[in-house]
Order: sequence, then C-alpha cells, then structure tokens
Amino acid sequence: MNALQNIPEHQKPEFMRSLETMQMKDSLKMYNNLVEQCFAHCVAARDGSFRSKALDKKEDECICRCAEKYIKLTQRVGFRFAEHQAAQGAAPSP
Repeated sequence: MNALQNIPEHQKPEFMRSLETMQMKDSLKMYNNLVEQCFAHCVAARDGSFRSKALDKKEDECICRCAEKYIKLTQRVGFRFAEHQAAQGAAPSP
C-alpha cells in the first residue's frame, strides 16, 4: 500500500516538501560522514601532520578507495533495507 494514498490531497504538497528536506539532510549527513571517516583514515591517521594543502599520491588513492567502499556499502545497505521493506509489505497481515 502506498502511504501517500492515506494523506489528504491538500496535505500532499507539504508532505512532499518535508520528504525532500529529509532526503537532502540525509544526503548531506552521508557526505559529511564520508568526508570525516575517509579524512581520518587516509590523511590524519598517517602521521598526524599536514605537510601540504594538497593531498599526496598515497592520500589521494586512499581517499578514492575509501569513498568508493563507503558509497558501495551505503548502496548495499539501502538495497537490503528496500528488500526488507518489500518483504514486510508482502507478508500476510495477522
């Protein structure tokens, strides 16, 4: 069942705006998490000092690998969550 069907027509635009705002906040939170984790792992953890404002080759490669892993993990979790939600929706009602 589509949850949007249960919302009165006059409230749907406000609901959609709220949903878009939540999605934007979640996207920004994910991006900030990615930056913090990858920076801590690839740059700050190496020796704790900043030699240059630019990343060196090892740091750059580490950041790319870290970001790729983080994005793949996030996608996988999202797919699994969607599968779980679909299974819950397909389950017979008690």
